Amino acid sequence: MDRMSRRVLLIAFALLALTSSLGAQSDSTAASDRKISSRVAPSYPELAKKMHIHGMVKLEAIVRTNGSVKSTRVLGGNPVLLNAAVEAVGKWRFEPATSETTERVQVLFETQ
Repeated sequence: MDRMSRRVLLIAFALLALTSSLGAQSDSTAASDRKISSRVAPSYPELAKKMHIHGMVKLEAIVRTNGSVKSTRVLGGNPVLLNAAVEAVGKWRFEPATSETTERVQVLFETQ
């Protein structure tokens, strides 16, 4: 096996290990079903386009009473897609509520 092949194989194993560990994170809070009032579509990463990567990113979002997203936590997904999903969900708006809530959301990336 040449040097380039070993490097590609090592990167593939690293991405697989990272994806597996992200998917294994546990959830310690209950999620609600607060409705999304404004959804921002993610920017498809150039690397993902070039590598024909698609799939689902699962996130947990802490939503303030006014409906803005306070913080996000990645629950699973391809590492190449994570930043774009987190950035997009951070711009989403939910319906107002009387207290902060924890929402589980999914962002789908499909090749175009």
